[in-house]
Amino acid sequence: MSPAVPPDLLRPGASDRWVGRVLPAVAGAVGADLPGAEDARAALGLPRVERAVVVLVDGLGNTNLVERAGHAPFLRSLLDGAAPLTTTFPSTTATAMGSFGTGLPPGETGLLGYTVREPATGALANMVQWTGLPDPEIWQPTPSVPARIVAAGVPVTSVGPSRFAGSGLTRAALRGAVYRGADRPDDRVAATLDALRRPGVVYLYWGEVDSTGHHHGWGSWQWGDELAAVDSQLASLSRRLPRGTVVALTADHGMVDRDPAARWDVATDAALSRDVELVAGEPRAMHVHLVPGADRDAAASRWRERLGGAALVVTRDEALDDGWFGPVRPAMAPVVGDLVVAMRGRATVVDSRTQTPASLELVGVHGSLTAAEMQVPWLVWQ
Repeated sequence: MSPAVPPDLLRPGASDRWVGRVLPAVAGAVGADLPGAEDARAALGLPRVERAVVVLVDGLGNTNLVERAGHAPFLRSLLDGAAPLTTTFPSTTATAMGSFGTGLPPGETGLLGYTVREPATGALANMVQWTGLPDPEIWQPTPSVPARIVAAGVPVTSVGPSRFAGSGLTRAALRGAVYRGADRPDDRVAATLDALRRPGVVYLYWGEVDSTGHHHGWGSWQWGDELAAVDSQLASLSRRLPRGTVVALTADHGMVDRDPAARWDVATDAALSRDVELVAGEPRAMHVHLVPGADRDAAASRWRERLGGAALVVTRDEALDDGWFGPVRPAMAPVVGDLVVAMRGRATVVDSRTQTPASLELVGVHGSLTAAEMQVPWLVWQ
């Protein structure tokens, strides 16, 4: 039995209202005949339409939006009665986008963190930049939901930064759509409206809220200004939608601002570094890989004692038995750490041996099981 998930954290997979049902629900809304699509559409409350836009605002957690809604009058007008969705664990972009794009839990996609240990090499690989990894179609072989919607006869267009066209993460999670690179906010809106000239689905990605939160914190004035800019663009888009269009907004994860006084560094902490070969993941959610032959339970006890109430530390078997990643493909089992660590409050664990100085100084962080990180908006309008 795994240690109980404390009440300040959300157990992964406890709700069927999660990011993996968004694109199947959209498929049901536009009449694409995919297994489970109609059930997902009904569960997430989408009408039947000819055109659908899914907006994903990276890093915009439901708590973040509600608490700073004064910067977003348009989105604030949609909050009343809107119930959030939950995201994946880790609550991080690569993992969440894998499930968002495929409808599968992280254990099936293998997109199990910002960084992971690649089983074939034993080295640290980056899933956002897709470095140190096999071809995306090998790592994640299941056809994406957009590809399945296209195969059902409904066109799908992805709108986002030009640099993501054909990227490893795009291919792993969202392959199959026509990609429209649009770097300026106005261009994204224009590209979305152009794609809506015909019936179909548009996926619109917005990344600036996340990057601003990382560098300045979600409580900063810079973050508020970025939220206001997104809100203004979405209000403009909504005024110009063709009839028969539904728009649904969600996110991949939320964010907390780290507490500098509650940070541990594996590189300099003897209790945390003992028997540790590699730390993957990120400062709020870690896969801790031990040296061969190390006592996993003893290592878990050391980490629990050292971190105390700042973290929930479980072994690989405990995490898998409790379904933190859903069913795990056998090939992906070694990607899960010998220990899996979810931070509480605003605490972090870093490893300065492998993390860059710039990443160590990020203010806004995510990845763990708090409501602020796990709950994301689900706002629907026509």
